Amino acid sequence: MKLPPDTYFRSEYQLLLWKPRGVLNEKVVNQFIGFLREEEATADAHRLRFADTSELDAVELNFRYVFHIALHRRMTRAGRPVIKSACYFENPGFEHYFKLHAMLTNHSPLKVKLFEDRGAAATWLKVPVDSLQAP
Repeated sequence: MKLPPDTYFRSEYQLLLWKPRGVLNEKVVNQFIGFLREEEATADAHRLRFADTSELDAVELNFRYVFHIALHRRMTRAGRPVIKSACYFENPGFEHYFKLHAMLTNHSPLKVKLFEDRGAAATWLKVPVDSLQAP
């Protein structure tokens, strides 16, 4: 599997880590979503996800785009196995983007939860906290 930039896979936990850096914009998100689309078309191998926003400097997304992506993800996962996705953030200014995504994917196979503490995210995902660090 060819991973996009800032994406890592921990096979021992079936955990996909995404740690975008710099500016999070439509191009970066589209690249990651394209990767997910291809991977999910062939398998449901990684059912745990961790998005770490601690290296982001800015988010350049608008409500309409986030709404569109969340609904797209919700529709593509309908009838598929559950995926637990933990979103970690340090900057409260970025929280509302991920909160909107979590709200719009609620009651779907995407179980999205936001965390300000890596330990709590690791507990929810049932993985060791050190597994959430990018290599």
